[in-house]
Amino acid sequence: MDQEDRIALFLDYENLALGARDHHGGRPFDFRPIADALAERGRVVVRRAYADWSYFDEDRRMLTRSHVELIEIPQRMGASRKNAADIKMAVDAVELAFERDYISTFVICTGDSDFTPLVHKLRELNKRVIGVGVEKSTSALLPPACDEFLYYDRLEGVDIPPARARRGRPTRPAEAAAPVDQDLEQVAAAEEPVRDVDALAVVVAQTVAGLQGGAGGAVTASRLKLTLLRKDPTFSESDYGFRTFGELLRHLAAHNVVELAEGPAKGDPEVSLPEHGDREVAFGLLRTVVAELAAAGGPVALSGLKNQLRRARPDFSEQKLGYRSFLQFCKAAATGGVVDLAWNPEVDDYLLTPR
Repeated sequence: MDQEDRIALFLDYENLALGARDHHGGRPFDFRPIADALAERGRVVVRRAYADWSYFDEDRRMLTRSHVELIEIPQRMGASRKNAADIKMAVDAVELAFERDYISTFVICTGDSDFTPLVHKLRELNKRVIGVGVEKSTSALLPPACDEFLYYDRLEGVDIPPARARRGRPTRPAEAAAPVDQDLEQVAAAEEPVRDVDALAVVVAQTVAGLQGGAGGAVTASRLKLTLLRKDPTFSESDYGFRTFGELLRHLAAHNVVELAEGPAKGDPEVSLPEHGDREVAFGLLRTVVAELAAAGGPVALSGLKNQLRRARPDFSEQKLGYRSFLQFCKAAATGGVVDLAWNPEVDDYLLTPR
């Protein structure tokens, strides 16, 4: 209990509710998916929502049933009403950060970039900040400022209506039925782009390599997940079709991107890059290609060599092996006795010869 994160939740309700309705086909905002997502992250001890509640009568009942404290912002004209809600919410959050030391995490539910300075101040006070916003109405400035950012649209339990096909001239029902269904499928596919697992494998491998190169000890799954969130606060393994981060790591381990071993705590394995396997195969490929090119024309220039490797093996990527550049990969091969690598000032390039 004492090690649980204590969470304070602040909702810029007008921004969330209007964003959800505008971009979800008029469907009302549902607080439950946010509550469920936060329950997985700690104990929520403060829940406050800010709005002029005369505009959100039904929502008020829903939030009250979820034990959310409603902060009334009296109606004013134009932007001054919105600014009043923003200022009140920011002041309350900073005040709580000073008065309640046990609160470790602040959740700011809004897509408004005006709250970016608040996020910076809370992090300056050593608080973890999670943002929540509707994807299409969230400013691009806000997610990178947070420790983690959850898009409301992607939370479990949020139903997104399928986009309607563009209207055209009337047609007979028999002719129109199939094309309309096909259009809906195409629109749905366009609005839900497939995330590239191969690109994610590169990021994971580079991150593990960077953590291993530091002086921070073993790289655990929990530490790796936190580092990935620091790089991209919107990162979520569910966007790639995995139910848990552990499932993602097991997939990458099965494809020899990482290796998993028993960690210091149950359910938190140690993650490392493979010592053999794909790296040795890649070194062997480099040796073979360099030998063939050198036999035809002497030492091989580094420039253009990567393309030669990809002709022999189209899926070659040094980044999947944890190397940040092709030069770093070649230096590792030279250190391992696979090839000789030397700088040649006459050609202004590195030259490789086989061993």
